[in-house]
Amino acid sequence: MTPAIAQKSPYAVAVEAGKSYYWCACGQSKNQPFCDGSHKGSSFTPVKWSATESKTVYFCGCKHSGKGALCDGTHNKL
Repeated sequence: MTPAIAQKSPYAVAVEAGKSYYWCACGQSKNQPFCDGSHKGSSFTPVKWSATESKTVYFCGCKHSGKGALCDGTHNKL
């Protein structure tokens, strides 16, 4: 099963050190880039990502990154 492309660019998110985030892997969430349970009944599960420091990170919006939850530029090839 192929994930839906939520957008062809990353989501810039200010994360907090010590906090965990659940990235949407299916592309169907209405709360992008995070999971809202829209994957239920599919083979997709959210990906847990934990912040080690407070900073801005770029979560994958195309759902095809080779780095899991974080953008690796794959959206430029779609």
